[in-house]
Amino acid sequence: MDKMQTFLQRKNIVISARRYGIDALGAMAQGLFCSLLIGTIIQTLGQQFGIPFLTDAGTFAKAMSAPAMAIAIGYALQAPPLVLFSLAAVGQAANAMGGAGGPLAVLFIAIIAAELGKVVSKETKVDILVTPSVTILSGVALAYLIAPPIGALADSFGTLINRTTMLQPFWMGIAVSVLVGIALTLPISSAAICHTLGLVGLAGGAAVAGCCAQMVGFAVMSFRENRWGGLVSQGLGTSMLQMGNIIKNPRIWIPPTLASAITGPIATCLFRLEMNGEAVNAGMGTCGLCGQIGIWTGWLAPSETAISKVGAAAVSPTAMHWAGLFLVCFILPAVLSVIFCELLRKIGWIKEGDLTLS
Repeated sequence: MDKMQTFLQRKNIVISARRYGIDALGAMAQGLFCSLLIGTIIQTLGQQFGIPFLTDAGTFAKAMSAPAMAIAIGYALQAPPLVLFSLAAVGQAANAMGGAGGPLAVLFIAIIAAELGKVVSKETKVDILVTPSVTILSGVALAYLIAPPIGALADSFGTLINRTTMLQPFWMGIAVSVLVGIALTLPISSAAICHTLGLVGLAGGAAVAGCCAQMVGFAVMSFRENRWGGLVSQGLGTSMLQMGNIIKNPRIWIPPTLASAITGPIATCLFRLEMNGEAVNAGMGTCGLCGQIGIWTGWLAPSETAISKVGAAAVSPTAMHWAGLFLVCFILPAVLSVIFCELLRKIGWIKEGDLTLS
């Protein structure tokens, strides 16, 4: 056992929930952002303004989402160069064979292939042949074996959420908004979760509402402590910055979470706010305004996921569409979170300095 631990330590293989469930998942979301998400934005701009170069650039970026995810995962696992570069093929195979639920297959298979590649890395004199071969062959073999069932499972679960939200928009609006919003603030990736499950349509709209409630909520209700820097870093960055304060006083999480429980069903029932862009946008909230850009691109040109899962079609946004977008994403989260926060300040549950960013 000691020899095994020594070997794993030498190979920098750390078997832990944090490394696989937080570091790898978070990196996967960054890979998605730098390929699928930014590619969608660039492509949409090119299509809307008639600029073929932008359209092509966005198309190329979107096509590289699977390799980008796998390489990002390998980077988070601190894989050596030969392993890291070989993961491009592994990601492509896992995503292709995983079908609609391919991103979840990429997560599992890229982790295993990367760790196997690290095991043999620099153990032979022909490392340049052995390490890429082991990484690619093990990854592709796993893609053949487990990618289809993993992808089918993720796709089925995501479809269940999407359809249930359409049938029960009030209760599912609350559930999806609260849970995805909480995931955004936790040190995991809500964007990767939404993309993996393919949350679009009303469910995607509820997810956007929940993420916006957390980000805008924390940004506005902590303004007295953090001023403009905190407003921007949390409102356009991430509410994850408050995790340290949440651990010290979990009650500060109540206002934005209550706000998400209100804005979620408002989005699904009143405004019928749908996120029919790329599903990854549903878990981005106001981070770089990606959630709002996703809603906008979904109006103009729905993603393949939205078309296949909820039958989305392009629409010409009306004043009601825009009112729902601004109220759900910005105005209501800010107002509700401040109201709830002030009530908790009055009863002493939240004190001065509890929301100060270090």
